[in-house]
Amino acid sequence: MKILMVCLGNICRSPIAHGIMEAKVKSKGLDWQVDSVGTSGWHDGEQPDRRAISTAKKHGIDISHQRSRRITRQDIQAFDVILTMDMQNYKDVLHLCHTTLERN
Repeated sequence: MKILMVCLGNICRSPIAHGIMEAKVKSKGLDWQVDSVGTSGWHDGEQPDRRAISTAKKHGIDISHQRSRRITRQDIQAFDVILTMDMQNYKDVLHLCHTTLERN
C-alpha cells in the first residue's frame, strides 16, 4: 500500500499527517510506503516548518528528515491512496488526475 498526503506547500499539514501515518504503519509492522507532497512548488527542498517539527516532536514523531516537493503526474499513478488536507488541494489533485489521464 502506498499512501500520499497532500497540502499546499508541504511544510505543515501534510508532513505532520505523513509522520503520524508513518508512525502508525510502523507500529503495526506494515510494509507500506507513506509520503507527502504539496500542490505548489513554493517550498521545494525545504524542511517542514519549525512549528510543525516541534508539534510532531511533542508527540514522539520526528518529521525533520522530510523535504518538501511538488506533486507530480507520476505520483497520481504510483500511489494507491491520496489524502488531501482541504477542498482546494482536493480540486488541484483532481485537475492533475484529469490531465494525467488525458496524456495516457
